[in-house]
Amino acid sequence: MNTRLAKLDAGDYDAIILAVAGLNRLGLGERVRAVLAPELALPAIAQGILAIEFPAARKDIAARLAPFEHAPTAFAARAERSLGLVVEGSCEVPVGALARVDGDALDLEAFIGMPDGTRIVRDRALGRCADAAAIGSSLGEKLLAAGGREILRDLARRTA
Repeated sequence: MNTRLAKLDAGDYDAIILAVAGLNRLGLGERVRAVLAPELALPAIAQGILAIEFPAARKDIAARLAPFEHAPTAFAARAERSLGLVVEGSCEVPVGALARVDGDALDLEAFIGMPDGTRIVRDRALGRCADAAAIGSSLGEKLLAAGGREILRDLARRTA
């Protein structure tokens, strides 16, 4: 991050987009000039969600960690990750998603797009938190059918 900031300071860039959390962690929070609204730029899938992974069979670990689980965040993660599995999202695939939880309601917004922004498919789905995984999977299928599959095919051809 310091290298990118140095390039910005040297005039190599007119602007740069970096994670606020990263700047704060480095003690550089004063460098933040604006925060992009999610409506303008959806984050990567599960961006900012902290998790601990362990084998499902380890019920002892699950019991010890249960008091630390934040249910709304768990539902959001489940929805976003389910979408990512359907669209085969990775660090190389331009996919973003943001799930918002309000009580028992889940609102998932997501996109698949070309890196240069020339083509973007974006949509949202609403439902109950208990159906988070199904909401994510369904929205992923909807994005693929609406042109996301072609975007991903074009990207695969360009990198082959």
